[in-house]
Amino acid sequence: MWNRKLGRTADHRKAMFRNLATSLIIKGQVETTEMKAKELRTIADELVTLAKRGDLHARRQAAAFVRDVVADETTGQTALQKLFTEIGPAYADRNGGYTRVIKTRVRRGDAAPMAIIEFVK
Repeated sequence: MWNRKLGRTADHRKAMFRNLATSLIIKGQVETTEMKAKELRTIADELVTLAKRGDLHARRQAAAFVRDVVADETTGQTALQKLFTEIGPAYADRNGGYTRVIKTRVRRGDAAPMAIIEFVK
């Protein structure tokens, strides 16, 4: 099995990572648990690779995963548009490693190790 189950059903896990990936695209960084961040890293890197390709098939594949959420209210740009117009071209000369996971703290309550996942500048 290639992924971590994270104590969730397959549908819940897919929905959670779709939401996390969309939030990462919109905000640039997300704080979550360390295991979720490590798993999200592979998904986000695949989405950036699709955005670097930039063809219609890659856009459709990314659109099937990324939520249709407005990323910038001033321009009306969606998360998918931001991925293909800003994030993809920014990493055109980079061969992988588009995100970093930084361990931050231990969450109070359940002592889960927390981490920030962000795009590399």
